[in-house]
Amino acid sequence: MRKPPLIWFNVILFAGTFLAMVTLVPWYEITFGFNIFVILAAVAGVFFCGLSITAGYHRLWSHKTYQAHWSVRLIYAIGGAFAMQNSALHWSSDHRIHHKFVDENDRDPYSAKRGFWFSHIGWMLRHYKYEVYDDYSNCRDLQKDPIVMWQHKHYILLSLITNFGFAALIGLISGDMLASFIAVGITRLVLSHHFTFFINSWAHMWGSQPYTDKNSAKDNAILAIFTHGEGYHNFHHIFEMDYRNGIKWYHYDPTKWLIKSLSLVGLATKLRKTPQVKIEQAKLAMVLKRSTQRLTVHHNAEELISKLHAEYDQLLHQLNEFYALKKKFFEDKKRKLHKDYDKLALKQQIQELKQAFEQQRYAWLRLASHA
Repeated sequence: MRKPPLIWFNVILFAGTFLAMVTLVPWYEITFGFNIFVILAAVAGVFFCGLSITAGYHRLWSHKTYQAHWSVRLIYAIGGAFAMQNSALHWSSDHRIHHKFVDENDRDPYSAKRGFWFSHIGWMLRHYKYEVYDDYSNCRDLQKDPIVMWQHKHYILLSLITNFGFAALIGLISGDMLASFIAVGITRLVLSHHFTFFINSWAHMWGSQPYTDKNSAKDNAILAIFTHGEGYHNFHHIFEMDYRNGIKWYHYDPTKWLIKSLSLVGLATKLRKTPQVKIEQAKLAMVLKRSTQRLTVHHNAEELISKLHAEYDQLLHQLNEFYALKKKFFEDKKRKLHKDYDKLALKQQIQELKQAFEQQRYAWLRLASHA
């Protein structure tokens, strides 16, 4: 089949900036040396671009996982233009299509099933179904946001102003204009591009699938470091309306931390979280599925599978009972329906249920792992 025509602007942009980075950075460092201020400014630029994409384009506009004050949305819009990853409207439209048709080669804009190169950058180098993906009919809500539409209308101008303006500003402050354009202008842009692109490629190819295997998305803690917390992609693809990607306290997810911090000062509201019971159910269901698959080759498979499912049903019942009581307790506490002695009794009951559930889960996981 004949390949679609090349998008020459993107080919020149991606190839030119990458070649400039790999040649100019070592040359300048060996010849003159970058000063620490310019290096720190470039790192700050990477975070500004990256968080504008992850907290703004992705979790705010694409998935509506929270609401943000106009001033925050304006900063995201400027940072998104600085990142040069198209307008928030265009980016969100593509991303919503990706989630709707994930891994479907003919409909997912950057399907990982078409290989690393295509999902990483290839899909942006040619006019693949551009007539379908540019109509923005799936983003009617975003078209009501004046900041989104302002950025979309003036995207090219904003990109030029931010990319040349920030580099020039750092150059004037540091007294080294060439170093700033190499580090803050070119290197920052290349890194912010490819760190984001890794979410479409790497995050769909290497890692674990603790929550679902219905699509190619993977959890990868190493990738989270480069992508501002987006590496927990398996969780994201099953619970896309959650403002978090890394749900554990030790998960590196600066995007989550930023959103939570904004909420504490009143600049973000209505943060959406997946109920913990649903997360536990998804994890247990995956363990059951994999254990059942392993047992199919066992000589006594039917009996073992039956036992595993029976134990699973009991565990699920206990899980639901525990979280239902816990939810009721906190709702009643919020409405101040309990007296002090009732609180103590309910807390004791919740703790006992939790211990019983944890013990049964441990026993069931051991059974499943030895299946």
